[in-house]
Amino acid sequence: MIGRLRGRLDWRGSDHVLIDVQGVGYIVFCSERTLAALPGVGEAVSLYTDLVVREDLLQLYGFSSMMEKEWHRLLTSVQGVGAKVSLAVLGSVGPDGLSRAIALGDWAAVRVARGVGPKTAQRIVLELKDKAPAVMAMGGAEAIEPADTGGDVIEPAVTAANAPAPQSSRSAQADALSALGNLGYGPSEAAAAVAEAAGAAPEAGEAALIRAALKLLAPKG
Repeated sequence: MIGRLRGRLDWRGSDHVLIDVQGVGYIVFCSERTLAALPGVGEAVSLYTDLVVREDLLQLYGFSSMMEKEWHRLLTSVQGVGAKVSLAVLGSVGPDGLSRAIALGDWAAVRVARGVGPKTAQRIVLELKDKAPAVMAMGGAEAIEPADTGGDVIEPAVTAANAPAPQSSRSAQADALSALGNLGYGPSEAAAAVAEAAGAAPEAGEAALIRAALKLLAPKG
């Protein structure tokens, strides 16, 4: 199994790239969001990968983070969702957006992806809602170090598009989820509350997220 590639970006297409790894070229299919975050041709690149092996197919899919890769794995486990649809979803809303959409039951947010109808969007949210907390706890995109290709390589510039999410924000959400679980809240309801709280205050710390989530979880009336 090929789980990660590190090399030089040789060519960029509309839905895939060619990565040179010590003289061997690998074609890797990626979401639009991941493609946009990659450096320019000739620069160092590193991607987590998932290899699909079938009788008549050998295909690599690339991801900027383990969280994106895990969501791809879960999405393709849903009936009617293949790799192409999965990449469309991840390209439209991103791993964090998908986490929030599933945790909040917002199937309309998933439906905006190309090739996803209302029934498929609802199925994705329904089947993956109990798995969202574990993936959300993984956090956003990890920083990936440039590949050592043996030559002079220009390191990719950090931009707003490819900059990793602040570690403090990811840790706060993971810790808030853990705290709510310890308080007896179920994974789905805790994830929904933390997702809504984090959406309203992206820079909030763990304590603030827990307080906001508890207010959302409090009985109404």
